[in-house]
Amino acid sequence: MRRDRFLLAITLTTVLVADVYFVLLPRLRDWYHLSRNGCTCQGVNFSIEYQGQTSQKWTSGSNTTFEQESKLERLFSHPLYNIRLPELAPDERLLEEEELMGYYRRKVTRWERQQKLYVEAAAASNISIPEQPVTFEPNASWLKFHLGINRYALYSRDDHSIDRLLQDMQSAPIISADYTQDEKALKGACDCSQVVKPSGHHLKLALKLQDFGKAMFKPMRQERHEETPEDFFYFVDFQRHNAEIASFHLDRVLDFRRVPPVVGRLINVTGEILYTTHSDDLRSVFFTSPANNTCFFAKCLYVCKTEYAVCGHPHLLEGSMSAYLPGLSIAPRISIPNPWIRSYTFTGREEWEVNPAYCNTIKGLYPYSSGNRLLNIIDMTIFDFLTGNMDRHHYEIFTKFGDEGFLLHLDNARGFGRHSHDEMSILAPLTQCCIIKRSTLLRLRLLARPEYRLSDVMRESLGQDPLMPILTEPHLQALDRRLGRVLKAMDRCIKKLGEAQVVVTDFVLHKPLFSGRKVLTDIS
Repeated sequence: MRRDRFLLAITLTTVLVADVYFVLLPRLRDWYHLSRNGCTCQGVNFSIEYQGQTSQKWTSGSNTTFEQESKLERLFSHPLYNIRLPELAPDERLLEEEELMGYYRRKVTRWERQQKLYVEAAAASNISIPEQPVTFEPNASWLKFHLGINRYALYSRDDHSIDRLLQDMQSAPIISADYTQDEKALKGACDCSQVVKPSGHHLKLALKLQDFGKAMFKPMRQERHEETPEDFFYFVDFQRHNAEIASFHLDRVLDFRRVPPVVGRLINVTGEILYTTHSDDLRSVFFTSPANNTCFFAKCLYVCKTEYAVCGHPHLLEGSMSAYLPGLSIAPRISIPNPWIRSYTFTGREEWEVNPAYCNTIKGLYPYSSGNRLLNIIDMTIFDFLTGNMDRHHYEIFTKFGDEGFLLHLDNARGFGRHSHDEMSILAPLTQCCIIKRSTLLRLRLLARPEYRLSDVMRESLGQDPLMPILTEPHLQALDRRLGRVLKAMDRCIKKLGEAQVVVTDFVLHKPLFSGRKVLTDIS
């Protein structure tokens, strides 16, 4: 009996020693090195939460207590992401502060007057409507965003109001909901014989926030893991809310800054849309599904059916919130057909699809014969190829900036549909023209390096959105694959024509008088 106890004690002691040596000691060593050197974790998706009046920049993708090296922060610290812009002249800013404030104060006054009349009319009918007070502040994030628009981009690299704007769109109270202007313009009419339906038939809403900011809400129509069916034409593809969010982050990672800020948000379709709207048309399309979920559908007759509706669960619905640009009456824009527009028919083909020398024709036409317009088309082409968006039939510019202004990358909801397919025809402007800005090419090469890998910085950037994960892993990996295809296309152009003819310099490198650090200056 004693011998058995002795053997049992020996066995337990051996197990304890082995556990200490092989398990506890390695963990203690790891913790010791971690406390000295910081976290060396790889491939972990840390996210940041939106908090009231946060001072944390959107370049940070970690909310862990351990220090972790951020590829996104390292990328934005690179000299290519700190090219110094020339001093802005007054006419290179889109709006003047005094003019903008006067314009919106008049709009707020008109809104409050209409709201008062609406409440009084409801009271006369014995209907109780909660008042929706407006808190218009001159330092509101959306006003700062509008004031920051200039000839080069929608916002500067160090504009902290963009952080606040994303936070406000994600959490600010909604005081009004309505159809967008293009849907109102249809007046419910939509020719079902048309192959391509007008813009207004897509279900999207204009939401007004308590600070009088405005955002376009595109509801979730497709699960993230679902791919666009192979038999779908590009002009009838789904509009994806997560594509709008991901496109904003990609545009920022590429340093284009031509997509208005977008953030994800969970909307209570009953409390924040149905109960806040003054539109009888919008209220009339709400219904309760057999599953007891609150649903609504678009006004256009083509999709004015319950099978086209979007539904909450039972009231909550996720979607994208895109910041509105300044109104057309104060900041006019024009829409211009894309020279590489696709044939929006089942059988037709455009000239660029059958003529490899098509770009030579375009180069001889205004406004592509001089200036930056064609180079900006190439930027937009690369952006669309990375997202897989085949639906870029038009682009918009601010009229104030004329031919030298940047192109707005709007309406990106048809991107990120198929991660398993790379649509090479999107790259036609690049492969036919064989030109690119030097800054764009250098950033693309940078994002192909392991320490700045595009999929990694996108994963980190998208991890900041409250609806994360925004893209599935196959979509992130597709970004790296497509980036490689763009760079191979440029290598072929350079090999064929020479770098001097292909790569257009749009910045200069110089050394300041009182500093040894090299500085890049934009000359575009």
